[in-house]
Amino acid sequence: MDISASLRAVSLALLFGSALHPPAAAQAAGAEWTTPAGTLEGTRFSSLAQIHSGNVGQLEEEFRFRTGVIAGHEGTPLVVGSTMYVVSPFPNKLFALDLADRGRLRWVFDPRADPFAQDKACCDIVNRGAVHANGKIIYNVLDNTTVAVDARTGREVWRTKLGDPATGQTMTMAPLVVGDKVLVGNSGGELGIRGFIAALNLNTGIEVWRAFSTGPDVDVLIGAGFNPFYAKDRGADLGAATWPSEFMWQHGGSTVWGFVSYDPQLNLIYYGTANPGVWNPDLRPGDNKWSTTLFARNPDTGQAAWAYQITPHDAWDFDGVNENIVVNLPFGDTTRQLLVRFDRNGFAYTMDRKTGEVLVAEKFVFVNWAERIDLGTGAPVENPAKRPREGVNVRDICPAGVGGKDQQPAAFSPRTNLFYVPTNNLCMDYEALKVNFIEGTPFVGASVRMKAGPDGLGHRGEFMAWDATSGRKVWGIAERFPVWSGVLATAGDVVFYGTLDRRFKAVHAVTGQVLLDRRLESGIVGHPMTFLGPDGKQRVAIYSGPGGVAGAIVPAELSPDDPFAGLGIVGAMADLPRFTPAGGAVHVFKLP
Repeated sequence: MDISASLRAVSLALLFGSALHPPAAAQAAGAEWTTPAGTLEGTRFSSLAQIHSGNVGQLEEEFRFRTGVIAGHEGTPLVVGSTMYVVSPFPNKLFALDLADRGRLRWVFDPRADPFAQDKACCDIVNRGAVHANGKIIYNVLDNTTVAVDARTGREVWRTKLGDPATGQTMTMAPLVVGDKVLVGNSGGELGIRGFIAALNLNTGIEVWRAFSTGPDVDVLIGAGFNPFYAKDRGADLGAATWPSEFMWQHGGSTVWGFVSYDPQLNLIYYGTANPGVWNPDLRPGDNKWSTTLFARNPDTGQAAWAYQITPHDAWDFDGVNENIVVNLPFGDTTRQLLVRFDRNGFAYTMDRKTGEVLVAEKFVFVNWAERIDLGTGAPVENPAKRPREGVNVRDICPAGVGGKDQQPAAFSPRTNLFYVPTNNLCMDYEALKVNFIEGTPFVGASVRMKAGPDGLGHRGEFMAWDATSGRKVWGIAERFPVWSGVLATAGDVVFYGTLDRRFKAVHAVTGQVLLDRRLESGIVGHPMTFLGPDGKQRVAIYSGPGGVAGAIVPAELSPDDPFAGLGIVGAMADLPRFTPAGGAVHVFKLP
C-alpha cells in the first residue's frame, strides 16, 4: 500500500476536525436508502456516522435472509421506514423484510417472469436493484418488464412491457426516478439487439419517451439543443452515418444496462451506452456512434444536451456503461461542476458535466491498448498493435474486455474529496472471427481468453482511493480476485466493499487501513448500503452470492478447463470455485 503526500494532507485536515476543502456539493443518504446509489447523484455516500473508524471492527451480523436463488446477487437492497426490500436474480421476486423483527418476511411479490428470458441473459440472470418513489417499489424484470409494487401491501400497481426476449433483449439495470419519470434501459448487445433508454410515467407506467442509442438523430432524440464539446461528436445523423449499413446500426447493441445519475442543478441525467453489437470490429467500420458513449439528457423530454463517445469503434468490448458520479470539487482556482467516471477502457475521466469537456483522463489500472487520451480532441491515442482484427489472435491486451472496472460502482466521500474504486487487473487475448446474425442468438464474432494482469504479484484486483482532480491513486489494497462489489462511503470515515473470496471489509477512508474483515457464506458481487433501524441504530447490509461476469463460473458450474467459457472470463477465474461456494443472501450488520 502506498500513501501519497495528498493523503497525508487529507489525514491532517480530518484530524483537526475539517476536510481539506469545504465539503463538496454531493447529496448524502440518511436514515433510509431509497435509490440504487443512495443519492440521485450516484455518490453512494451516507451521512450516518454511528459506525465509524473507531468502532467498525465490532460489527456483528444481526440477521441474514436467503432469497432461494443461487446466482449472482448484484445490486443493493432498499430501506424505507422499517422495511427492507430485496430483489432476487431471476425469477426476480421482491421480498419485504421487517427490520423491527430481525428481518422477518412480511410479503413476497412474484412478477411471473417469462422463463424464456433466462436463456437470453448474456452474463448471468442478475438484477441490479430497485428504486422507491411515491409509495412504490419499482424494478426491472429480466423479461423486459418494468413493475411498480405498492411498498406497503406488495400488490402490483402497474407493469410495462418494453421488449421481447425472443429477440435477445433482457433487462438487468436498476431504474432511477427523476421527478415523475422512471428511467430504464435494456441489455443484450451480445445478441445484436438495439439499445435504448426510456422514461415511464411514475404513476401509470406509460412510456413517455424513448431514445435509441443508434440510428438517425430523430431516433436518438438529438435536436437543435445538442451541443457536444468535441468535433468528433458533431454532425448530422452520426448514429447511422458512422455504421456501414442500416442493418448494422439496427443490430448495433449499445445497450443501457448500467447506472443512471442525475444533476438537479442542471436538470440533466447521465448514463453510458454499451459496446457495439458485434465484437468483430472489421464487420462494422467507422466510429459506430453512439456506442460506448456518455450521454447527458433532459429527463423531462429525453432530448440530448451533449454526448461524448469514450471509445470510438470499440474493438475490445470496453462498453461505456459505468456509473457517472456528480460532484462539485475545487479544481484549480475555482469550484467546478464535475462528472467523474472510471471507464472499462482503463482511464479515469474527470469532466465538466455542463459541457462534456474532459479535464483529466489518466490510467487507473495497467493499460496498453492506448497511450493516453488527447484532451484536445477527446480521442484515445491508440496502440495499433493492440487493436483486434479478424483472423489474428492479438495477445496481451490490457485491460481485458471486462475492463479496469466493470459495472461495480465506485463511491465518493465529500469529507475526503476522494473516490473509492473497485478495480480489475486482467488482460486478454482476442481474435475476431466471422459470424452471421440469427435473431435471439449470440452475435459476438470473437474468441477471447482472459488472464491475470502483468504486475507479477498474482493479484487480479485492487481496491483504491483516487484523487479525481490530479488523476492519481492515493492508496490501494491488492486483492486475489477482481473486486466485483460496489462501494459505500460514510461520514464515519469508513469505506465498505466485498471480495469474490467471501471477505466483507471496512477500511479507513483516509489511510486505507483495514478495520473490519468478515468472512461471509459466499463471494460478494453486491453493493453495500447503510441505514438506521427502527431502534435508531445504524446498520450496514450487503448481498453475498457470486456471479455476474466475474463469478459466473461458480453458479453456472462452468468447466475450469475451458478458458474461453463465459466469453473468456474463465481463463482468468478458473480457481474461484476453490474459494467460494454459490449462494444468495442479504447480510445485515450492527454494533453490539
